[in-house]
Amino acid sequence: MIGNEYLQELYKFSDRDTSINQLLEFLRGNDKEFIDSLATSIDLDHCTKEELAYLTIVTALIDYNLQINNLPIPLWIRDSRLNFVKPFFYSSRLNDFEKVRLLYTSPAPFKARNVYFDVAGLHRV
Repeated sequence: MIGNEYLQELYKFSDRDTSINQLLEFLRGNDKEFIDSLATSIDLDHCTKEELAYLTIVTALIDYNLQINNLPIPLWIRDSRLNFVKPFFYSSRLNDFEKVRLLYTSPAPFKARNVYFDVAGLHRV
């Protein structure tokens, strides 16, 4: 079990895109309650394989946004278990050229976890 009430609720969403959008709303809005909740460590030993995969994806976004806003990064977010062995591209519509571009141009929090988002797609139009 994830333990953090916000992340647990986001994990339970039936649609991962909706979950990621809600997470980005919390981060872009600098939601104090959400950001403060991240300080509470998550016991990754009690997470399922699916929960760890979800946390790997969202911690890339959390780490990236906390860095941009010069906020402290909780230690559990950088746990070595929160990464993929093979590159994980969030969008399934990427061609090979776009995947290579993301491998080389993505911010460090994405590269560290082997999770790749197109940063331009994370911002509201």
